[in-house]
Parts: sequence; structure tokens; C-alpha cells
Amino acid sequence: MSSKIVQILLGRCAGTYLLFVGWTNRIRSKPENIYALIDHDMPVIVTMWHGEHFMLPFARRKDHRVQVLISNARDGEINSIAAKMLGMEVIRGSGGRQRDRRTGGKGGAKGLLAMVRSLSEGISVSMTADIPRGTSREASPGIITLARLSGRPILPVAFASTRFKRLDTWDKSVITLPFGRGMFVAGDLVRVAADADEERQETARLELETSLNQAYAEAYQIVGRNP
Repeated sequence: MSSKIVQILLGRCAGTYLLFVGWTNRIRSKPENIYALIDHDMPVIVTMWHGEHFMLPFARRKDHRVQVLISNARDGEINSIAAKMLGMEVIRGSGGRQRDRRTGGKGGAKGLLAMVRSLSEGISVSMTADIPRGTSREASPGIITLARLSGRPILPVAFASTRFKRLDTWDKSVITLPFGRGMFVAGDLVRVAADADEERQETARLELETSLNQAYAEAYQIVGRNP
């Protein structure tokens, strides 16, 4: 069986599983209507920590177009198929082990430009906040660069569930299990001025880290689990 067929099968299995998880979990959000925070700021850059991002599509309103940045790496095709099954559109960009501190990874410039273009057309985008294969829970300068170039705010979002399995991977990936209670928590919007110098960009990067960590701590606290 060819690797392409295997990728398609794995992608469809992953997508089907996530749809089942979303259907069997009682999912709430804080605030109750996240879109009330962003209706006047659309489009936005939605972000979560790597490995904690699989449930993000279930926070999307059905009429809201969101394009998600997915790695050019081999497993990116699997993730792309699953993401499309969950109603997301896909931008293929950064990935792999080569790290570019400005754009977030191998192929990052292409992905960055594609996201800037989508945002200019009124389409929200989503990317993980940290660098793939980089230091976990360290926000990448790439997402700050995207916010500065596009003029769009960053929306940090966290998700936690009463039932999950944390894998022994570099990013401690979380697999949400069926028949639980889930909670999305949105942090404060992070804005980066077009003329922000390196010091102000670093301040924004640290602000994003803090906002995401606080959102995750609150989400896990609400569902009564230890992250």
C-alpha cells in the first residue's frame, strides 16, 4: 500500500475520531460567547499551544472561515485531511526541524505570506503559538511577526477536558477522549503595532505566553483536572 493511501486512511481515521469526540463531549466556553470578544476585530489570528490544539475546530462558528497552518512535514498531510473534515481550510507552511526564529520553521516564509494574504482578504487564520520541535510553551516570534505585518490581533485559546490522554511525545500531545466535559477559555487579544521595534515585539511575545498559560490553567481548573 502506498504511503499516500496510508496518509489518507490515517487522516480520515483521525478526523472521524475527532468528530466522534466532539459529538460525545459536552463542550462549553468562557466567555460563553467567544465571538463577542472578536466580532469587531475580525479577522483574527487564533492560537493554541502545540499538542493541545486538536479540539480547536470545535470552537469555530460554522459560518466563520478559518485557515489553519499545517506543516509541510510528512504527517502534515494526515493533519490536513483531518482538519478539512472538521471544517477548517488549510495553508501548508512551516514544519520540520529547521528553526527560523522569524517565521517559525522550515518553509515558514511561504506560510507567513499566505496567512498575511488571507487576513487581508478577511479570512481568520490559526497557527500554534510555539515553534514545532522547539521549546515547548515558548511563543514563537513568528506569530508576533504575523500580527505586526497583518495588523490583526492574536486570540489565545485554551481547551481542557475531563477525559484525556497525554502522550509521551516532545510536545506532550493531549488526545481528548469521548464522553467527557470540555471547556474552551479565551485569553485577552494580543495586538502588535506595525511599527513595533524588537523590544515591543518581545513584550508582545511574553504577553502571549502569559495569556495562553493563564487560559490553560483556568480551563483545566474549571474541568477539575491537573494539566
